[in-house]
Amino acid sequence: MGAKGATEIIHRADLGDAEKIAAHTKDYEDRFANPFVAAERGFIDEVIMPKNTRIRVARAFASLRNKQVSNPWKKHDNIPL
Repeated sequence: MGAKGATEIIHRADLGDAEKIAAHTKDYEDRFANPFVAAERGFIDEVIMPKNTRIRVARAFASLRNKQVSNPWKKHDNIPL
């Protein structure tokens, strides 16, 4: 749901006034539809700008290039059901 739809539900009493709905929508976007607010509160670790995405993904894959996974030996097989 977008900010406008959520604002229209939350502030149902102000539906007749377009200026109030626009102000509520702007406030909603600033408070909830903003990744920087979530990063400040610690909900996400970091915000990556779109122009840096390719570099960051390539760097992450490069760090995993020589990773060795050693799983423990399985004692039992799956039982046929």
